[in-house]
Amino acid sequence: MGTPATNTTDRNYYIQLENELGAHNYKPLDVVLTRGEGVWVWDVEGNRYMDCLSAYSAVNQGHCHPKIMNTLVEQTQKLTLTSRAFRNDQLALFYKDICELTNSHKVLPMNSGAEAVETVIKAVRKWGYQVKGVPEDQAEVIVCENNFHGRTITIVGFSTDQNSRAGFGPFTPGFKIIPFGDADALQSAITPNTVAFLVEPIQGEAGVIIPPKGYLQEVRSICDANNVVLVLDEIQTGLGRTGKLLAEEHENIEADLTLIGKALSGGYYPVSAVLSNKEVLGVLRPGEHGSTFGGNPLACAIARTAVKVLVEEKMTENAALMGEYFLNELKKLNNPKIKEVRGKGLMLGVEFLEDAGGARAYCEKLMHNGLLCKETHESIIRFAPPLVITKQEIDWALERIGPILSR
Repeated sequence: MGTPATNTTDRNYYIQLENELGAHNYKPLDVVLTRGEGVWVWDVEGNRYMDCLSAYSAVNQGHCHPKIMNTLVEQTQKLTLTSRAFRNDQLALFYKDICELTNSHKVLPMNSGAEAVETVIKAVRKWGYQVKGVPEDQAEVIVCENNFHGRTITIVGFSTDQNSRAGFGPFTPGFKIIPFGDADALQSAITPNTVAFLVEPIQGEAGVIIPPKGYLQEVRSICDANNVVLVLDEIQTGLGRTGKLLAEEHENIEADLTLIGKALSGGYYPVSAVLSNKEVLGVLRPGEHGSTFGGNPLACAIARTAVKVLVEEKMTENAALMGEYFLNELKKLNNPKIKEVRGKGLMLGVEFLEDAGGARAYCEKLMHNGLLCKETHESIIRFAPPLVITKQEIDWALERIGPILSR
């Protein structure tokens, strides 16, 4: 077919062009967005929507936060990229800000969440060989069922989601999968060759799966007793999403290594980081790991402002208050097809029974009523608006959610 005639206010033009020229590795809702501010976005036809996905928590600070935007503009006029072959005046300051904020000792900056996960896998393996004394090429990393840590070959190799794995093998060895939320399973899985336990404090992509109370404390104790590095993937749960700066704070623990990303940039630029409270990153030497764009001055400047506004504007505290209110109101939904409503902070999930017809239809109805959210695992809707949302805006959302999800 030929390229359709240009009409920049016709969503069908963009949809048709995208379907024709793009790989079909996503199934988005058929809304074509062109502008955003705070919790709101507008499509090319001028319709306004509330964003209840926040780009999978990458825009915790709200769309187009003006202070982050000003930093981006200012830094692009000075220096954007040097590579790590040279130093720049933003990287050390980024380290300082992040370490002070998260009580970390070392930082390794990357670009995407998946890169941060790959980085930490390399680091804990090398630590296992050089420090723990694991025989070469025998290191084991324990992960959980229904995990989501990214899309690289190595990462999908230890996924239990067949849609993520099918057709992409062979996969990287060295991973052991256990049930999520089961501390006894972790204890049983550990061997002398276990170097790390990689886990999400709350499983996001799996549908906002919250482990039993005390799970992370038990995990912390087990890892300590067995000289195993505890790695928490806080790429989605971190930076205020759950009502704490890091989700680990709900159980008063500290991971040895913490992965952050997404909201670290406020949605402006890909940036992620591995944070270390244990001398694991110290095993990496020049030439052993890196990234052309990792730690670039533009990313560092943006990240510094992104975390600054998160703290100064008390977005984490707002997530705790508004999340509790939102969750309690969602629990009032009267629909026998709803299996469970759960959440922590502004990371909320509504799960339907398997015979309810799927969550996608509900998401499409909500879209037509001005609210954007996304289904996961067929039967679950996640609600995760930017952390700047107000009670009045939540009430606006509930006026649309109630009638649609109650039938």
